[in-house]
Amino acid sequence: LLDDDLLKDAFKALEEGYVSAWRTTAVDNVTGREKLFLAINVVGKVKDHLTKVAADGRLAAAEIKAMADEHERRKRFGIL
Repeated sequence: LLDDDLLKDAFKALEEGYVSAWRTTAVDNVTGREKLFLAINVVGKVKDHLTKVAADGRLAAAEIKAMADEHERRKRFGIL
């Protein structure tokens, strides 16, 4: 999922759009800049969350495989 070009492009477009809008806000539009700053940070947080979920999934899969391998070794050597 994290290597999907469509998702990468979507995150990049969102971030670039928010940064562009943030840079072009009027000097007196503090609220607008703050909202855009938050939006930029939310994009980063979503990416970080997806990365964490993917890493947790890979870790869980590795742990399940290790448990299955251990079970198979015990079974093979009659330790069950």
